[in-house]
Amino acid sequence: MDFSPVVTPPLDLVFRPAVLWNRAFSRIVAESGNPVPVRFALEQTDGLVLHQETEVLPAEHPSSLLNFRFAERLLKFLLWSAGGPRVYFDGPPELGEALCKHFEDTTTGRFDAAFIARVYEKPFEVILTSDLPAERSSAKALGRHLEGNRIGFDLGGSDRKVAAVVDGEVVFSEETSWNPYHQEDPNYHRKGIAESLRKAADHLPKVEAIGGSSAGVYVDNQPRVASLFRGVSVELFDSAVKPMFRSFGKEWGVPLEVINDGDVTALAGSMSLGENAILGLAMGTSEATGYVNAEGKVSGWLNELAFAPIDYAEQAPVDEWSGDRGCGAQYFSQQAVGRLLPPAGIDLPDDLSLPEKLVETQNLMARADPRARKVYETIGVYLGYGAAHYADFYDLRNLLLLGRVTSGEGGQIILEQAKKVLKVEFPALAEKIAFHVPDEKDKRHGQAIAAASLPSIER
Repeated sequence: MDFSPVVTPPLDLVFRPAVLWNRAFSRIVAESGNPVPVRFALEQTDGLVLHQETEVLPAEHPSSLLNFRFAERLLKFLLWSAGGPRVYFDGPPELGEALCKHFEDTTTGRFDAAFIARVYEKPFEVILTSDLPAERSSAKALGRHLEGNRIGFDLGGSDRKVAAVVDGEVVFSEETSWNPYHQEDPNYHRKGIAESLRKAADHLPKVEAIGGSSAGVYVDNQPRVASLFRGVSVELFDSAVKPMFRSFGKEWGVPLEVINDGDVTALAGSMSLGENAILGLAMGTSEATGYVNAEGKVSGWLNELAFAPIDYAEQAPVDEWSGDRGCGAQYFSQQAVGRLLPPAGIDLPDDLSLPEKLVETQNLMARADPRARKVYETIGVYLGYGAAHYADFYDLRNLLLLGRVTSGEGGQIILEQAKKVLKVEFPALAEKIAFHVPDEKDKRHGQAIAAASLPSIER
């Protein structure tokens, strides 16, 4: 099956975009003359039910072995984009049984199942049935509350940001480096967050609300799974991390809301641009994504696209956490930059951290080093094909790019290459999707204002 990209990433000649694989497979299915319908329903605990309908090859077709690859990758993307602990499958029984075995018997399948179960605090299951629950949306209007004296914070893998906001205007902001990923003691995180909140409060006449964004999955102001706390044991996570943000709200005596940083990124973009149907994509320590729908609401989806596959190459890079190949974090993050340095011929000391390697790459780019340019060109090609793939699952009219990887001239190269891919391979999408890069003021303050706007203040 031929699904080679027309635009080849210069440092990744084996890259095979998921969007092209899926389209090639769909053509084979259509040409078979006997497509077999398949239906998925993903059910969340809050009542959201997402439907996805597709088709696969009949069992007697010589390429029918491709059915599992197609269905498994599709379902994985749905799990990490929409989410839900219960999957209903209506299709060929042998295909449904193979999917069940995948989540029971393979390392990557078990990781996905365990992660989803932890997010929703409910066992993950795949149910084979023709009786699917009705589709239901649970999109919510969040944020956009600007009145009063507020604190907004954002917790990333290499720094934490905080701002004091008065009636929608930032009066103080600070960025503090930290290293939360491998800290075993949750007091490290608590003390750091508490320090940032105190500094912001010192610049307000009073604190009336606190809103925050953080990498990970948050439900009812509780982190269910969060990379920031990956070094914390399960026992300490449950006892000290899950209640952490609720306890901050009680300590300050104000409404506090914290949600996934990707959703706040999308909300910030929507508020700044006055646009909806927007996917925010932050290329930071990992990939953070969020989505605001056409009505300006947050969808209720997981939007953990760092774990969602975009590359179906057999030699695709392995995700350090899930162990799966071709996941977004390896393509849209500092991890991508670090991975591409050796093939670019850039030799940096092994003991440099990913943020330090990014700085060195940016310095090379500032000196017009052609090796650094190839790093950014490669990520740009990834983004073009990745955006087309995302557009198959999201009503995508605006793509907002943020994160340190997109800073400076390198960010412009990424943008140019992504647009080139869409123009060459997906002309209809090139006309539909507008790319946005926030200005320096929005970069510094937009996320903080959007985070601060999350809670409503009762007067």
